Amino acid sequence: MNHLRKWLVSLAVIAFSGGLCAAENDGIDVANKTIKIGAYAPVTGPVSAYHQITDGLIAYFQHVNATGGIRGWKVNYMTLDDGYQPSQSMVVTKRLVENEKIFAIIGGIGTTTTSAVLPYAQEIGLPVIAVGGAPAFYTASNIFTLVPSYMWEAGTLAEHALSGLQAKKIGLLWQNDELGRTGKLGMETYLQSVGAKMAVDLPIDVKTTDFTSHIRRLQDAGADTVIMFGSNANLASVLRTAQRMDFKTNWMAPFFVADPATYKLAGNLLDGVYFSSWMLPVNSDDSQMTEYRAAMQKYAPNTPQGVLSLNGWSHATLFRNALESMIAGGTPLTRANFIKAMDSLREANPGGARKVSFMVGDHRGTRQMGILRAQNGGFTLVREFKPFPKVVFDK
Repeated sequence: MNHLRKWLVSLAVIAFSGGLCAAENDGIDVANKTIKIGAYAPVTGPVSAYHQITDGLIAYFQHVNATGGIRGWKVNYMTLDDGYQPSQSMVVTKRLVENEKIFAIIGGIGTTTTSAVLPYAQEIGLPVIAVGGAPAFYTASNIFTLVPSYMWEAGTLAEHALSGLQAKKIGLLWQNDELGRTGKLGMETYLQSVGAKMAVDLPIDVKTTDFTSHIRRLQDAGADTVIMFGSNANLASVLRTAQRMDFKTNWMAPFFVADPATYKLAGNLLDGVYFSSWMLPVNSDDSQMTEYRAAMQKYAPNTPQGVLSLNGWSHATLFRNALESMIAGGTPLTRANFIKAMDSLREANPGGARKVSFMVGDHRGTRQMGILRAQNGGFTLVREFKPFPKVVFDK
């Protein structure tokens, strides 16, 4: 059964011990050795497909509980539907804090939704691990995320286009919204730093299905590499149009498109496309990826094993990493101490992410990115993880 089809999901899952103490109304139940955490999630609304992220979180917690937990303590994880509406995210968060007495928000989904929650969370010192990325998150004292800025990601794509693919003329298709504009800025910033510029850049609407005019402009510009900063549906449509018009080039796209769902849309036209990615490919033989695939098959067999569920799994792992560091030091379990533990994480490898670090005043946790390539229905890491280009990361 899909856990996100319920209004309230509650499950007991992970554990830890040591001389930990906090008020029960902070989400700590000493008598029953449980810690209660929660999140807002879009069960309904325009992006309900994001339920896959929460499925990944839930599967992680179920898996850890089933394999012994952490020293006898368990986590009671609860999600409430916010419909991906910022105002409702605020209502949900207050209910979780004031009625359900959660310790922290873990896996709150969305950038705009988390931005709405931010003032309240800061006021009460509530730790938030959010699945979203925005400049305000990287400097807020109590918010942590693995999701990098699209500016950094676009800079990485531009860097690999030049150094890895020896591109001479780069074209950019960018979704005409905040996502695409941020990516465009990252591209321009990086290219300018190395004395290069785009051959052509074209805005696209998320609802566009006919890219004939765009492909013609790319052909006329002689673009030998094209970066498509938009949805997987857009990428599939672009690839079909390019095939029809016999336009051959190197195609590149951001991490959230490197997903099995994109293969369902594009078929073998996706073969050869390059993707930036802050996560390992789901078919990697890394031990954490093997663990992820097995747990998803067991606890969420109807949820695709792709970037969405792995995203949730990785943020859940991040939560555990901080708790483990507190246990090792015998630190009392309080919200303030949890934030300190998060700020002490250095080069952690939570789930699919690698070398994640947080520190006071700098919550740009994901600091490296690899390059994947689609081939034969899967994704292969073709360039190892390396730091984001400094010129965009320091912006």
